[in-house]
Amino acid sequence: MTLDCRLYLITPPALTDLADFGRQLARALEGGDVAALQIRLKDAPDDLVAAAVDVLGPIAQARDVAVILNDRPDLAARLPVDGVHVGQSDMACRDARKLMGDRMVGVTCHDSRHLAMEAAEAGADYVAFGAFFPTSTKDAPTRAEPDILTIWQETMETPCVAIGGITVENASGLATAGADFLAVSAGVWSYAQGPDAAVAALNAAIAEGLAARK
Repeated sequence: MTLDCRLYLITPPALTDLADFGRQLARALEGGDVAALQIRLKDAPDDLVAAAVDVLGPIAQARDVAVILNDRPDLAARLPVDGVHVGQSDMACRDARKLMGDRMVGVTCHDSRHLAMEAAEAGADYVAFGAFFPTSTKDAPTRAEPDILTIWQETMETPCVAIGGITVENASGLATAGADFLAVSAGVWSYAQGPDAAVAALNAAIAEGLAARK
């Protein structure tokens, strides 16, 4: 069982001012360890998505934070991102893998170990389980329990991401349960003390959760 767990940030669902959000992102990344940034702009036109990658990608990549595009392997394959994340209603993992080559492919698996095993067999670099808590960021069709992380960690090698309503207050338990990454959106961008304070507090919660896992 791994004893690593890291933050995986997700952008807000809409970005009206890319330059301003770029400053927020830079501030967040000053707060502590972050493994990845997912650019998640549902239904945005391709030129806006590409502009977001142009602005946000260098900020993240300069700090060794992987940039992952949500939903669009066809677009991700043409842009300077490190990977793509697909849902169950998006392109199949095997097809995304063909488009992305050796870049990362992550797959949403809801509350299903069966879907996760299929994704792992199809070449996914990570699987995402959730939602673990109520979330206003997106419509979550399923509710996952922490023990899915524990079982996955004990039986499979493909890393797992916990997603859905994760905040400073509830993050430590998911780290204890076995998440390799905690995907957080509003829990960072809406944090009262600012995104850098959120990242610092989330890293502290992860450390607490890992200590309980040992």
